[in-house]
Order: sequence, then structure tokens, then C-alpha cells
Amino acid sequence: MLILVAMLIGLGAIFNIAEMSAANSASEITAASGLAQFWAFTGFANATVQHLIMIVVGLFFIFLAVKYDYEPLLLIPIGTGILMGNIPFLIGYKIGVYEEGSVLNYLYFGVKQGVYPPLIFLGIGAMTDFSSLISNPKLFLLGAAAQVGIFATFLGASALGFTPQEAGAIGIIGGADGPTAIFLSSKLAPHLMGAIAIAAYSYMALVPVIQPPIIRLIIPKKERLIKMKPPRAVSKTEKIIFPILGLLLTCFIAPSALPLLGMLFFGNILKESGVTERLADTARNSLINIVTILLGLTVGASTQADYFLTTDSLKIFGLGAVSFAVATAGGLLFARLMNVFLKKDNKINPMIGAAGVSAVPDSARVVQVEGIKSDPNNHLLMHAMAPNVSGVIGSAVGAGILLAFLL
Repeated sequence: MLILVAMLIGLGAIFNIAEMSAANSASEITAASGLAQFWAFTGFANATVQHLIMIVVGLFFIFLAVKYDYEPLLLIPIGTGILMGNIPFLIGYKIGVYEEGSVLNYLYFGVKQGVYPPLIFLGIGAMTDFSSLISNPKLFLLGAAAQVGIFATFLGASALGFTPQEAGAIGIIGGADGPTAIFLSSKLAPHLMGAIAIAAYSYMALVPVIQPPIIRLIIPKKERLIKMKPPRAVSKTEKIIFPILGLLLTCFIAPSALPLLGMLFFGNILKESGVTERLADTARNSLINIVTILLGLTVGASTQADYFLTTDSLKIFGLGAVSFAVATAGGLLFARLMNVFLKKDNKINPMIGAAGVSAVPDSARVVQVEGIKSDPNNHLLMHAMAPNVSGVIGSAVGAGILLAFLL
């Protein structure tokens, strides 16, 4: 009997040991599968060479902003957005900017539907002084002449096989106006918006690098020394009437550009009326800063490698560089042409034609720097601001014309 009990106890012990061993094995299997699942979710497991390339691009944008102060208010949000947009992840968990229901997708709504650009224009209008343009209206022609880059790029994009709508969206890069480029591409070619926006903002940031060699190539040293008459004083009445007339005239010409031009001139009316300073201050400070953060971050995040790194993107960047150079050259050459018909004591310094692109105020600053290099006593900033702000209007009108023909 005792022997039988001992045998049963021994068998029980054996079974317990076997169960413990099986439980340990199952635990080890569960831990291993959990680690494998965790690894599958990490960015390291899903990273590709394309992701790494885009991360380097994002770091380069941040470097340009911090090291050289190139458009830091734009390049740092965009650069950070590129980093965020190219963290590898598994599709289907509402993470990326293109996934319905994700936080980034909700923020990206303002880009897709063209909400952010008009708000940017509202802030620009509230901080812009049109006095230099009002005092010398003929300089408006320089802003118009620089828009040749838009239509030259449109033809170039068409020649490279883009559809008319895509070519129109790409062409606006020649205006060096990021918000306008986003607005137009959201209407004509949403699938190319990331590449178009990044190209437009990249060349805006590189104005101090791109424009000086073109200025020196086209404008002889003798003409760089021309001194212009100081702009006349502009009355408050003129400053109030100008945005009202500008709103009516430009929007009658190109109604499709109403969201941009209407907000631009509305912001300026807030500024110049003198009775809505609180609203003007909000538009040119808090509002434009918030919108710039959201726009820059989401535009950067839209450059996911699988959407962005394509042959079309490379073509767009190439066309953007050409269009910006053509726009700058167009303004410079037209300024020289204008001098042929102006009296000797009323000639303009043709360098201000480079400010006809709408990269405000960087293009005007470049002209000022080049003027000082040629003659330390030749200050051109106020004169250059006239074609610079007219370039903003011109690029928006150009966008409206393209929408009217292509939408």
C-alpha cells in the first residue's frame, strides 16, 4: 500500500514538472512573439532608403534655417514636418498625414482645401506698407514683368509631359510665392502639392543665394550705380483708398483669385484704417504665426517618401529652379527696358527689377545688399519694396488667370 502511494506521489511530481516546463515554454513563445510584434511596429523594421533620404532633406532644411537664417519661420516647421512625415510606420493605424482620421490628416485639411493660404495673405496684408508702390506706380510693372517665370514654367512643364492642370500648378513656383503655390496646386493638382510646395518654399529661402549672381550677370556696373529719387510722402487717404481700389480692380480681372487678393487687401484695410489696430495686430502676429506653424508642419509631413520621391518631383524641382531664374531675369530686363523711355533724372536702378518676384521681403533685401556693395551710399530697400509687394499681387492674379483657364 505504501509502495502504491509513493508511486502516485512520484507520478504527480512528474506531471507537475511537465506542466511547469510546458508553461515556461509557452511563456517563452509568448515573449518571443511579443518582441517580434514590437519590432514589426518600430520605424527600424519599416525604414527604407527613401525614408532616410527624406530625413536628410528635413535635417538640411533645419540646418539652412539655423546656420544661415534662410527663412527660419518656414524652413524649421517644414524641416520638422519632413522628419515627422518620414518616420516609418505600419499603414492602417491612423498615424500618417494621408490616413483618414489621423491628427496630421485633420491638420492637413487646411492645406488640401486651400484654407491656410488666404489666412497667410490676411497677415501679409496687415503688415505690408504699400506707400512705396503708391508713390511710384510705374514700379508695379516690374512686379508684373517678373511673373513671366510663371508662364515660361507652364510651357516647360507642358513640354515635359505634365497635363495642363499639373503644368499650371507647377508654373506658379515661378512667382516665388509659397501660399499661392499651395492654393493653386490644391485646386489643380493636389497629388503634386507636396513637391510644388517644397520647391516653392525652398527657392524662396534660397533667394539670397540664387538672385545675386543673376543680378550681376544682367545689370552692368554702371547701371548698378544709378541713384533714385526718394519716394514722395503718401497721405493717409491714399493708403486707405489703395487697398479698396486694388481689391475691386484685381478681383474683377481675376475673380478666381478672390480668396487670396480679397484677404490681402482686407488685411491692409485693417492696418491703414487706423480704427481696427487690434484686428490688424492679431492678423499680422498671432494669426499668421499659428497658420505658418500648421501650414509648414503639414506641408513638410506630406512629403512621405512613397508619395514624394518620384520622377515627377525631380522634374518639378528642376522646373522650379529655372522658373525662379527666369522670373528674376524678367524683372531685371524689363527694368532696363523701362530706363530706355525714362528721362535721365528719373531713371530707376534696374536691380530693383529682381524684387518683382513675391518673396517678401527677402528679394528687396537682396537688392539693398547688392546696391550697398556697388555704392555704400545707395540705399534701394524702399524702392525695391514697390515691385516686391506688386509681385505678391501679380502672382495671385497669375494664379487666378490660370484657374480661370484650367479649372
